[in-house]
Amino acid sequence: MTTTVTRLAVLFAAILALSAIVGCAEEAEGPEAQVRAWIDEMHAAAEAKDRSDIVDRISPSYIDARGNSRDDIENTLRVYFLRQNRIAVVPNVDEIRIIDGTVAEVSLTVAMAGTNNNAFGLRADAYRFELELEADGEHWKLISARWGEVGQVVR
Repeated sequence: MTTTVTRLAVLFAAILALSAIVGCAEEAEGPEAQVRAWIDEMHAAAEAKDRSDIVDRISPSYIDARGNSRDDIENTLRVYFLRQNRIAVVPNVDEIRIIDGTVAEVSLTVAMAGTNNNAFGLRADAYRFELELEADGEHWKLISARWGEVGQVVR
């Protein structure tokens, strides 16, 4: 069960990261608006189970506090999306800090649920995420993430 929780956390870190990156495509908006749009797009990609859309928004040099790489996140997403019939994600942005217009630190809380064919058929959790994004030309890319269950230390 702990492995499943860890995999879910990695999945949703990637999903949130995707949301922040997509929003940055709108150059007419400021960096914070771009990051918020990125979060919205990651949210949509997660619920659509669009793994490639999520992974495209993660930096190839991504590494998180637990040693996961971009490839690790992609593999986790692959398994999770295959196991879940439907996914629901509800992100709540707590804070966005923009540094020099090219780096964003995002704190958010995410409620997530998935339906599957197991005995109970439903899994729901809530996590606190700390994301670091970097502007890569016209797009934002997730470069690092930390997370923990709501009420626990984010690491």
